[in-house]
Amino acid sequence: MTRDKPERPLSVLIVDDSATNRRALSKLLEMAPGIEVVGRASDGEEGLKRALQLKPDVITLDLEMPKMDGYAFLRLLMARAPTPVIVVSSYGHPSDVFKALQLGAFDFVARPGEGDEAGFAAVRAELIEKLRAAKYMRREEPKPARPPSRPPSAISGTNPVHVPEKKPPTKLVLIGASTGGPPAVQKVIEALIGLPVCVVVAQHMPARFTQAFAERLDQLLPFRVSEAKSGDLVVPGRVYVAPGGEQLEIESRGGELVLAVKMTTPSDAHAPSVDRLFASAAKVAPPGSRAVVLTGMGVDGGKGAAALKKAGIEVWAESESSAVVFGMPEAAIKSGAVSKALDEIGPALAKALKG
Repeated sequence: MTRDKPERPLSVLIVDDSATNRRALSKLLEMAPGIEVVGRASDGEEGLKRALQLKPDVITLDLEMPKMDGYAFLRLLMARAPTPVIVVSSYGHPSDVFKALQLGAFDFVARPGEGDEAGFAAVRAELIEKLRAAKYMRREEPKPARPPSRPPSAISGTNPVHVPEKKPPTKLVLIGASTGGPPAVQKVIEALIGLPVCVVVAQHMPARFTQAFAERLDQLLPFRVSEAKSGDLVVPGRVYVAPGGEQLEIESRGGELVLAVKMTTPSDAHAPSVDRLFASAAKVAPPGSRAVVLTGMGVDGGKGAAALKKAGIEVWAESESSAVVFGMPEAAIKSGAVSKALDEIGPALAKALKG
């Protein structure tokens, strides 16, 4: 009779210039079953040497370090020995995270203040979940950001522009994502350039980071992108990112569709919640709108997808072969609401919206 071999512990390398943070992270991770901290480094230079020597499953990374910062570390690591990296970033520098994600980091966790052990304990579950997910991630080579190419604000020429008396309702594109989401969200929106749609994104992300995410997309894309506020109108050419720590819904007021930012309730597993966004849209979304569930841990979006299907709104999901983490797309597919599961959603979605 043979016994199953016990699974090897998840090996983690901690790279952080703060000795206090290294101790706090080590203490938290070593308490988790199935995780082993195999090394620590105080700067990117030492971290790179240890990564090449130890070959850890996952690395936690601080970005602001002496000798070699986190960005240089990521560039060299991804060129020499691609390894999943979780950025542990302070709330004070949210925009730095998206530069790191562009360079190939897997995801991030918002770090509490220096020496705040209680704060580290609060993010422990999130950090451990992302570390474990990172081991099974599917990697795509990071691509350089495209320069913005905004359309002109006015049409040149002397010919009058005919404006119809009654415009057709603006089609909505609803996007839900979590772990591995920012690059995937950007790819889908890039494919929609030139289409008269309004995109609303619920990306699992803490407060302040959603604003930085919106600002980054606004710099990279010709759409006007902003963090959503109550009263924002659903109009063509706009992309709205649901604010972290709150809930975003879509409502009909006076014949127009508007966004409404609402408080999170105890029944909401996430803030923002894809289910809340999708369920609200199911009541008001114009015909021809679409919803997309992208990479992410957990099941958020499954219930909302079912509500959308019942309302006649088509729901698509990222396929298992392309999703960094298949949890959310799989939950949507299992709900029976998904009509298509695709690797390259963006181009297919653009084609469908043109039809």
